[in-house]
Amino acid sequence: MPLLPHKQSRCALTLTAIKLTETNEDFGVLYEPLEGIERFENYGPGGYHPIQIGDHFHGRYRVVHKLGHGSYSTAWLARDEQCNKYVAVKICIANANSKEADMISTLTRPHCLPVNHPGKKMVPSILDRFTIHGPNGNHSCYVTALASASLSGVKDGSYIRLFQPDVARSLAAQLVLAVDYIHAQGMVHGDLHLGNILLKVPPNFDQLSLEQLYEKYGAPQLDPVVRLDGNPLPPGVPSHGIVPIWLGKASEKITLSDTRVLLTDFGEAFFPSEEPKHESRTPLVIRPPEVRFEPNDPLSFPSDIWTLACSIWDIVSQRPIFEWWFVTEDYITREHVDILGVLPPEWWRRWEARTLDFTENGEPANRQDGAFHSLDDRFDYSVQKPRRDRGIPPFDAREREAFFDMLRPMLSFRPEDRPTTKQILDSEWMRKWALPEYGKIQDNV
Repeated sequence: MPLLPHKQSRCALTLTAIKLTETNEDFGVLYEPLEGIERFENYGPGGYHPIQIGDHFHGRYRVVHKLGHGSYSTAWLARDEQCNKYVAVKICIANANSKEADMISTLTRPHCLPVNHPGKKMVPSILDRFTIHGPNGNHSCYVTALASASLSGVKDGSYIRLFQPDVARSLAAQLVLAVDYIHAQGMVHGDLHLGNILLKVPPNFDQLSLEQLYEKYGAPQLDPVVRLDGNPLPPGVPSHGIVPIWLGKASEKITLSDTRVLLTDFGEAFFPSEEPKHESRTPLVIRPPEVRFEPNDPLSFPSDIWTLACSIWDIVSQRPIFEWWFVTEDYITREHVDILGVLPPEWWRRWEARTLDFTENGEPANRQDGAFHSLDDRFDYSVQKPRRDRGIPPFDAREREAFFDMLRPMLSFRPEDRPTTKQILDSEWMRKWALPEYGKIQDNV
């Protein structure tokens, strides 16, 4: 059963959704852990900046709630008192660099071509940047418009973990458009997954008074920070942890008019023409296979196409395309072979663990648990059956075939065999099913 919304760590609620993994920093003091709240061991020189509700920054931003946290920052809901609107303020650890903000600024420059590309509006804009000088160092901060929730968050907030068909199509279309725009600028995103795809807040959100905001979504919940050794808190550590606010709703309750997305978290983005990159920090379960089998080849745009395919599948289905119960490289490679077939010959020979689960021809072997499912099998039990069980229309035969025709090439093992975003946008499923649903949103603007 998925976690209920108020029990989740809402790490991806801002326009700069940030990674869920914690850092390895340890400043020598241990604290009682609090569910859904950052590790207080990471407050110290070079680490997080302590924030309290009511703090006022840069002469205009008053903190009214918390949005989430990640390895390199905390994110806060603030009221911009100059513009009388709510914004997201990301406060980086003192040791962080400004790469992400620089990448976003590069993508949102007015002269970026093509100027009228629809994907440009799906990339967040940096509204303001400033620096905080605190007890743990100097912290880069930047301000973006507010978003309600990540796609992973709204799925986690649902018991059925499904989007309505028109919503799923619109979300998929916008994601491809966003990636197409990024690739047109010569940039690889490097970390595509549903936690980094956010939904914009409703247009009337700024009209909520602070009292109405707290009444609708809950006032900040403060939990005392306690050292395990019982000693007083050192300087630079907040007195209380704050549970993040939840601005989203269950995935099945998202309507087509709600589906205005923003692609965020550019901390792993890079320009392949300028900086060869071999390492991927994308979650292992959706990491492109070339990262393992061609470690000396630099990553490029096809690595985004693999994770784009996994994300589109996750949007239309109840469960991910590759299951993640035992996340090791060998387990995920087994999933790849189960679903997509035998690896390229040189990869197959190098994969020493293949004999544990497959014959030399790639047929399943030694499967006492019976765990083997083709792509067709997974589509039936992850997409079709859950939809029928909940009274949601499944794919009909024509749409199913068009969807597979688009998705299978995106999941080619060899990066050079994957289509470009332009080719994906020209696929039948995009042209006849996904893009028309997005067009309905445009018509209603």
